[in-house]
Amino acid sequence: MAEAAHAEAIDPVVEKALSEANLTARDLSAVAVTIGPGLSLCLRVGVRKARNIAGLFSKPIVGVHHMEAHALVARLVQQDLQFPFLALLISGGHNLLILAQSLGQYVQLGTTIDDAIGEAYDKTAKWLGLDMRRSGGPAIEQLALEGDAESVKFSTPMKQHKDCNFSYAGLKTQVRLAIESRKINAQIPLSSATTQDRSERADIAASFQRVAVLHLEERCERAIDWAMEMEPSLKYLVVSGGVASNKYVRSRLDQVVKRKSLELVCPPASLCTDNGVMIAWTGIEHFRMGRFDPPPPAEEPDDAMYDLRPRWPLGEEHVKGRSEARSLRTARIHPSLTSIIQESLQKQS
Repeated sequence: MAEAAHAEAIDPVVEKALSEANLTARDLSAVAVTIGPGLSLCLRVGVRKARNIAGLFSKPIVGVHHMEAHALVARLVQQDLQFPFLALLISGGHNLLILAQSLGQYVQLGTTIDDAIGEAYDKTAKWLGLDMRRSGGPAIEQLALEGDAESVKFSTPMKQHKDCNFSYAGLKTQVRLAIESRKINAQIPLSSATTQDRSERADIAASFQRVAVLHLEERCERAIDWAMEMEPSLKYLVVSGGVASNKYVRSRLDQVVKRKSLELVCPPASLCTDNGVMIAWTGIEHFRMGRFDPPPPAEEPDDAMYDLRPRWPLGEEHVKGRSEARSLRTARIHPSLTSIIQESLQKQS
């Protein structure tokens, strides 16, 4: 279904982008396209379209790492954002803390060992019977304003682990049990709830959000310390990904960076959620460095094999950030973007 939805949308989306830019495909300098990480069936739709355009008009093609694009789009909106910088990438599928040392050179300080924060927001919103049309994050954030964030005593995840990795599966379980114990019926929408029922839902939303974001704060504080050891000139924490559009998240993390004498950089909300601009910008960054592939053939068979990287680490893991549980569970199909670029630079020298 996801593949079919992509295939249905891709042609009109590309045509609209070109039309609004008052350009034709012939006018392009190059074509940038996400090649990973993600669902291979969906990646294939985009790569096939990109190669078709690049082949027809003999344009170079730039394969982009989706998570690198989330980190780099901040450099489009804040032109003075120089390397090195720390990036927290938070979305429905990802929790990632990386030290960006230069373009294509990243150290992974932490990642999620199970669920990402966006997934926890979505599940909590669903269990509370909230309107999911804009996703769970905005719904929880809005309802939390009515609640008491100290009323439900959820425990902060991974307190005993002194690293920068994340875990939200346990917090999700705590929330589910709290909802069940109060006999909240998600089938009754919030708009139809009694005053007492609405108040209980708001308290759970506020308490969940406080602890979910406190987990981010603790991990970011430690990551800043680790990053400063490697790059003492560090000045910025970039926060991007869908959850970065949450105002509560931004305000809490702003307090963290101020305590550490850093500056918080958040792209506008429209560039935090998945978007084509971040892919195009990352393509430009690498294109300027001469990192691109030559134009593909004008015609390729329908069953052509493409370079897709559904599981593709962005950087090499920091020695203190390795998680045994995750290392045993996750097969590393592709070498990290950082290691690929390092190998390419060594060959050139």
